[in-house]
Amino acid sequence: MQKAKESPFLSERGIIENGFSERLEEYKSSSTTSPLLMLGDALGVLKELPDSSIDCVVTSPPYWGKREYDNGGIGLESDYRDFVKDLCAIFLELKRVLKDDGSFWLNMGDSYKAKKLLGIPWRVAFELTDNQGWILRNSVIWNKVKSGMDNTKDRLGNVHENVFHFVKKNKYYYDADSIRSKSRQTKVVNGAVVSATGVSGVRYKRQIELSTALSDEEKLLAREALDSVLSDVAEGRLSDFRMVIRGQQRSTHSDKEKVSGRAKELRDKGFYFLKYHPKGSKPTDVWDIIPEDTQKRDAHFAPYPEDLCRIPILATCPEDGIVLDPFCGTGTTLLVAKQLNRKSIGIDISKQYLDMSEERSWSLL
Repeated sequence: MQKAKESPFLSERGIIENGFSERLEEYKSSSTTSPLLMLGDALGVLKELPDSSIDCVVTSPPYWGKREYDNGGIGLESDYRDFVKDLCAIFLELKRVLKDDGSFWLNMGDSYKAKKLLGIPWRVAFELTDNQGWILRNSVIWNKVKSGMDNTKDRLGNVHENVFHFVKKNKYYYDADSIRSKSRQTKVVNGAVVSATGVSGVRYKRQIELSTALSDEEKLLAREALDSVLSDVAEGRLSDFRMVIRGQQRSTHSDKEKVSGRAKELRDKGFYFLKYHPKGSKPTDVWDIIPEDTQKRDAHFAPYPEDLCRIPILATCPEDGIVLDPFCGTGTTLLVAKQLNRKSIGIDISKQYLDMSEERSWSLL
């Protein structure tokens, strides 16, 4: 097997200031996972990148009116509406360079003006979905667990931010198994297979037999279905399950057949199962992640933590794919991409931040 060609510029530490498209093509054919760093404003650099060249975008842009980053840039607009407009112009260009099966993960914090919470993250999200054609798949709540000092006396403390997952098409790359938590194992008790939470099926069998809400035919079908599910548990095809039986347990979510398929199934069959994946459960849309400290990076103060990047990259960037952060700052997204053996591209207007990003990446060697 022929070894991938290494470009000379990739074997030395350095930041690219021009020729972005050509350097991207060289980078794609190389074997390195060290990030490709591009100096310039996000919109200008993105315009030079080719269509459908990026697999996944994970980013946290500067927040409006919060702080002044090195070398200026977005977030310093006098009116938050101009900030939303400028940001969305970048995201429209980003949509062009993202592959059709790619994903865009956007972390944004909100801002106040004249005591009004502006709702900036959702203003951006609605602009992207209503006017740019993005599909919003998840709105994740990042619970920062603890917050900084908050001396306000007339509102609650702010400890959450939004993380939006956007895609371009209905079908896109998503590896749910890569982010599942390890499931608890089944066990054998007195010769009977018992699920991870102690379900053996005995209680359900008794409920079926004693039911006055099921017909004889429905009882027969319920017993057969239960035996099949218990077999799946014994063979490791399921880690756990719940059985919902008409007249015994209430339908999950809703008991109205018009809005709940489960309620309709309960009405028509008399039972249904909730089956748990043998590889474990997926993460929910609330993430408890403590913000990053400065990690000895005195010139940059964003709380964007490494753990915020892991699920997006694992789930939506193939192992041979490329992750892009158009506001990479000191390179947290890029660092995590390298830890997960993915290529990455970072764009930033600040040479100082790119130098710091480079230092972090090379520290993994």
